[in-house]
Amino acid sequence: MTQLSPAIYDKENIFAKILRKEIPCDYILETEHSVVFQDISPKAKVHVLLIPKGSYIDSYDFYKNATDVEIIDFQKTFVKIVENKELYENGFRLIANSGYYGGQEVPHFHIHVLGKQKLSAPF
Repeated sequence: MTQLSPAIYDKENIFAKILRKEIPCDYILETEHSVVFQDISPKAKVHVLLIPKGSYIDSYDFYKNATDVEIIDFQKTFVKIVENKELYENGFRLIANSGYYGGQEVPHFHIHVLGKQKLSAPF
């Protein structure tokens, strides 16, 4: 894994290409400011990715620089995922890696939502 620069958004990252429809994916939900799609390498029965449509590198960049409308849309879309996938009753896991030390592999803010099975302890 290469070290990510926190100051530069890579417009050629895979999620940017997915947003431009250059790379196909299994879309689940799309709103004005967010997109949800299946993870290509699922780690649970349900494993989806939620990404903002804006060019945000990580969670810090998103929550610092996104508009209130983008942030609210992102959070409301998260709720729709939990409801759509029926995850609330038995629980789920959210993962948002940030930067090189946090293990972020794609320099576009995203959260993993995993569920529908018992997941091992993360630490």
